[in-house]
Amino acid sequence: MLLSEFDYALPPELIAQQPLEDRAASRMLVLDRARGSWEDRRFTDFPSYLHPGDCLVLNDSRVFPSRLIGLREHGTGRVEVFLIRPLGDRTWEALVHPGRKMRSGERIAISDDLTAEILGRGEHGQRTVRLCLRDGLDLDEVLDRVGHTPLPPYIRRPDTQSDRERYQTVYARDRACKDGGSVAAPTAGLHFTPEILDLCRAAGAEIARVTLHVGLGTFQPLHTEVIEDVRLHKERFEVTEEAKEAMKRAKRVVAVGTTSVRAIESGGFQPATDLFISPGFSFRRTGALLTNFHLPRSSLLVLVCALAGTELTLAAYRHAVEQRYRFFSYGDCMLIL
Repeated sequence: MLLSEFDYALPPELIAQQPLEDRAASRMLVLDRARGSWEDRRFTDFPSYLHPGDCLVLNDSRVFPSRLIGLREHGTGRVEVFLIRPLGDRTWEALVHPGRKMRSGERIAISDDLTAEILGRGEHGQRTVRLCLRDGLDLDEVLDRVGHTPLPPYIRRPDTQSDRERYQTVYARDRACKDGGSVAAPTAGLHFTPEILDLCRAAGAEIARVTLHVGLGTFQPLHTEVIEDVRLHKERFEVTEEAKEAMKRAKRVVAVGTTSVRAIESGGFQPATDLFISPGFSFRRTGALLTNFHLPRSSLLVLVCALAGTELTLAAYRHAVEQRYRFFSYGDCMLIL
């Protein structure tokens, strides 16, 4: 298979730049795999598709303010340090832009309290950086104060204070920034409100939580044209025994987001997964999927095609474009039954 088979035309104006005022007000395209058809609905209809015996699986990873903006210590150039995951002892894997000019030993002044030092370069252009704090300060407090919400590059505006809340699911688990988290939201979960979750429970669905920290494996573009040659970066994840038992009891597992799918299909026996799901994959647990609309030629779109079929998925995407659905992180969603 070729990556070019997972492409579609998207007018730029359909890429959502702002979240809706009401989280649950999005449109929802419902795709019926058995019938090979779809219908236009609203996300508020989602609980009506759940039944007793369903297990609704949520990825409860928290997005942390991973974008740091600073200046080269011995220059005036603006530098962005995008923290990916902690490596220990205040060292992080990071993306640095512009990276070619930054050499090992160089320092970036983020604020009066925080400096980043380049320690080395990784195989795919990542950097290892050390965060240096003034004595007596807490890294979580400093990151929360000076870090920026990691909005994806197709949202062409600066992040705002409101993004701290809206680019986060209402069920995200609290954890320390220094312990890492997600550097992109598990966006299918952004539609949920506490009231919608209550309606899901009232419909008879059991709710289970998994954790997959979104990193390079989810959001980095694919750089190979041959699908079989794709290798994703590993992402940390956890599926608890409680969640496994809930899924075993279920008649149907309904995953919220592609990251939930990757967590539950990875089995939960390793601390990290590089699972790449493409057409031909044998789904062991996933019975239905709620997901946002994904970028052309992305690993996420390939995963959706693996579940729903490439032809049906791309036909539904063309319908969504024709009907002016809102795309990507702050956009509308699709329910695959």
